[in-house]
Amino acid sequence: MANIKALIDTLEAQGCLSREEYVELLSNYSKEDAEYLKEKARKIANKYYDNKIYTRGLIEFTNYCKNDCYYCGIRRSNRNVVRYRLTKEDILSCCEQGYDLGFRTFVLQGGEDGHFTDDMLVDIITAIKKGYPDCALTLSLGERSYESYKRFREAGADRYLLRHETANEEHFGKLHPANQTLQNRKECLKNLKSLGFQVGCGFMVGSPYQTMENLAEDLLFVKELSPSMIGIGPFLPHHETPFAKEKAGSYELTLVLLSILRLIAPNALIPATTALGTINPLGRENGILSGANVVMPNLSPVSVRKQYELYDNKICTGDEAAECKFCLQNRMNRIGYEIVAERGDMKPL
Repeated sequence: MANIKALIDTLEAQGCLSREEYVELLSNYSKEDAEYLKEKARKIANKYYDNKIYTRGLIEFTNYCKNDCYYCGIRRSNRNVVRYRLTKEDILSCCEQGYDLGFRTFVLQGGEDGHFTDDMLVDIITAIKKGYPDCALTLSLGERSYESYKRFREAGADRYLLRHETANEEHFGKLHPANQTLQNRKECLKNLKSLGFQVGCGFMVGSPYQTMENLAEDLLFVKELSPSMIGIGPFLPHHETPFAKEKAGSYELTLVLLSILRLIAPNALIPATTALGTINPLGRENGILSGANVVMPNLSPVSVRKQYELYDNKICTGDEAAECKFCLQNRMNRIGYEIVAERGDMKPL
């Protein structure tokens, strides 16, 4: 068996391991190894970003979705979701509130909802960028055509989040219906990069049927794609999905993977996700201490937050955005970090 600390040192020096070495590391690390890894990840994050934590104001503007992913609470087949769509005015009002609170990146996220045509989205993007020229705009709208992405980019969108969920074709097929393919997801990521978006990918930790080999493939894919942003979180079941009875992903393993990703992509923007905070009350703090440098408070109107439930017991569905921001500010201060009112672009290597 390889010495795990030696593997961690190699990963730090080279920014990559082989598939077999990743499997070895993920399967055999001890608590002490995890601490060793975490310390290295934190040092690297601090080297590029000091103790700054960037915020992203999340606006979940529609929970309609044409897709039927087996893990997602807003999947098409869930008849018990109260569906909603925010108007352009609603969205701009969220931005106004967020801007006053110090947010300098807005994330427009929604299900794949055909109601919002390219023209409508371009109109919304243009209005946000005109109203807040010093802010970055991230889109998370799923799989679209090259032409759609091109129009969004030309309208002023800066970043695009599209989690690949798993880099293994067979595993992807166990999480999605046959009309969704990993090949198309990867094609979308490639198109987004070619158009000059700051691109984000990511995966679930502990999703049904996942193996350590699958996770190793995810890490290799991240290295190959070289994204600006990497979002991971533990799989959390939703009671209205085919995976309702599956157990949640491992909190500890998620933290270890966050640290590994920081070593793979030293200057990437890596959030301590809501899912991490949902599975453990100190999840977001420990995510930051494991190498993450972004948090994403919710700016959506309180009246609709509960409806955007991708998994059960999602946190922060009741707090006003302001309360959530100040609560996070205090939490970050307690662990020696500071939330800053900046766009928070990726620092060059």
